[in-house]
Amino acid sequence: MSEVIKLLPDHIANQIAAGEVVQRPASVLKELVENSIDAGSSLIQIHVKDGGKTLVHVIDNGCGMSEVDARMSFERHATSKIKKADDLFELSTKGFRGEALASIAAIAHVTLKTRLHDEELGTEIINEGSKITQQEPTSCQAGTSIAVKNLFFNVPARRNFLGQNNTEYRKVLDEFHRIALAHPDVEFILQHNGDEIYNLKKSNLRQRIVQIFGKNYNQRLVPINEETDIVKITGYVVKPEYAKNSKDQTFFFVNNRFFKDRYFHHAVMNAYEGLIPSGKHVSYFLFFDVPTKSIDVNVHPTKTEIKFEENRPIYAILRSSVKQGLGQYNIAPTIDFDPELGFNPPPLKKGETVAVPEVKFNPDYNPFKSTENTPSKSGTTGAISSKGFSKLVPDQDAWENFYGDAKEEEENQVTGFDEETEDSLTITSEFEEKEVAVERKQPIQINAKYILSAVKSGFILIDQYRAHFRIRYDEMTESEVSVKSQKLLFPEYLEIDKFETSFWLEIIPELEKIGFELKQTEEQLEIIAVPIAAGLKNPKKLLEEIALEYHQSEQIENTGVEEMIRLSAASALARKGGELLTTEEMNYVIDTLFASSSPQIAPNGKKIIETITLEEIAKRFS
Repeated sequence: MSEVIKLLPDHIANQIAAGEVVQRPASVLKELVENSIDAGSSLIQIHVKDGGKTLVHVIDNGCGMSEVDARMSFERHATSKIKKADDLFELSTKGFRGEALASIAAIAHVTLKTRLHDEELGTEIINEGSKITQQEPTSCQAGTSIAVKNLFFNVPARRNFLGQNNTEYRKVLDEFHRIALAHPDVEFILQHNGDEIYNLKKSNLRQRIVQIFGKNYNQRLVPINEETDIVKITGYVVKPEYAKNSKDQTFFFVNNRFFKDRYFHHAVMNAYEGLIPSGKHVSYFLFFDVPTKSIDVNVHPTKTEIKFEENRPIYAILRSSVKQGLGQYNIAPTIDFDPELGFNPPPLKKGETVAVPEVKFNPDYNPFKSTENTPSKSGTTGAISSKGFSKLVPDQDAWENFYGDAKEEEENQVTGFDEETEDSLTITSEFEEKEVAVERKQPIQINAKYILSAVKSGFILIDQYRAHFRIRYDEMTESEVSVKSQKLLFPEYLEIDKFETSFWLEIIPELEKIGFELKQTEEQLEIIAVPIAAGLKNPKKLLEEIALEYHQSEQIENTGVEEMIRLSAASALARKGGELLTTEEMNYVIDTLFASSSPQIAPNGKKIIETITLEEIAKRFS
């Protein structure tokens, strides 16, 4: 029998490794920039084209590489960070496994230029699909420049898996934010398609947060500072009033390395208990400083998941430090035992006494007897004594008659009816059976979420949100409906963070097609008009909901921006579960749904209608 196990060629092994290290353009940026930071760079320039799918170019002023090191950097498991196994437990650098350049070069065209600071000439290497096609001396600046072009050019299936350019660009921005926040002492320049997005000068953490997310963040931040034998926690959390629907802008760092952890996220949210509504999330920028031997950073290929030896004590310390920070700056609610000074009466002067207020009134005044000029016992007319609001004077009989009339009316309601009422009840009795039959055919709302409607074969159960989702979506596909909008009496303004500018620029043209009229500045969005279908919905909350739905729908493959906006807006405009509907509104939903393009399935592919037949009902009673 011939042997079946063979060694893979290096270029195939590198492509397999690339699947672990390089998932998208943002992964390339992460690996290259982390290598630049490890090289001691104080200035890092990043140029991106088409969300990174066409080009990711990183230029630094770090230590640079010699000709031999430049060639060795493309070999698998070639690294300057590890010399023995024990070094894995004392890592203070970022890229330590030596797979980054080898993996990237396996699925892209890579051009490397590098020069040591004390050398006159540097080295240029061109690597295409793990094959070095050119290596020669070159004149270049000190440091390293790596240009990665045509990502996944030789793996079409992986390239097709990538999202739209704008989607990949936002992933690049997310990765850039993580690195820039972790290293405020490094100057960064980011350009996308030739436009400068960020030019971040060397600063402290608070200034770096403001540089990235906008000057409005400066007043939102609450400092956190806690030091124990187990962990040192520093950074900032955001005030409760700025809580959002999404969990973006949540950053954990351990020893200046970004990581994700649901367990610690729960600790932060627990500290906000009672301060923010359920379902809301706050932003935070928290740094853990722990001994390197107490964590394992190599449990995940992307190194975003980190294992802590003492996660339970850190959870308690984190929760306590955030709670203490909120309380220290009078953000958490406290019991105030000091009296309110505004309620304290001023002290009396010497010899002054308190004057008892005198209440003047006419004890004989009766508003039920009309006369303008009859004087009261006090000598004033009714009009004067009542300050012009009445022309009536007192009359004891009027009061007694008033209660008598009321008593008689009450007895009629309890013991008898007038002839007209009795006739109307008789008519109702004659047609009682027919009216009951009509009522049974009227739709019924169940739990403010479902609509129950009787049909010949039994009854149907309709999910009101999904039904309205389908109706709104179909409306937006019809041009004569989609352009209808209503102007607001006064424009409203939605604050946006600096990094969201590109996102809104992308979707505003599509929002205007469905009835919005918006004007964007650097830090706010002016809402001038909204679709008629928005009704009385809050315009700002509506746009926030559309943005959230849009981010979630980005996971759908082969979906264009226009289609994602339709899906997002239709979902946001639909009547959600929990909203009470009138009979007319339920009838409208039913009639319009069955006239739609696909009444059975919502635009997100979920079922709208469930039919229950008489036979199925009979079986339940058998």
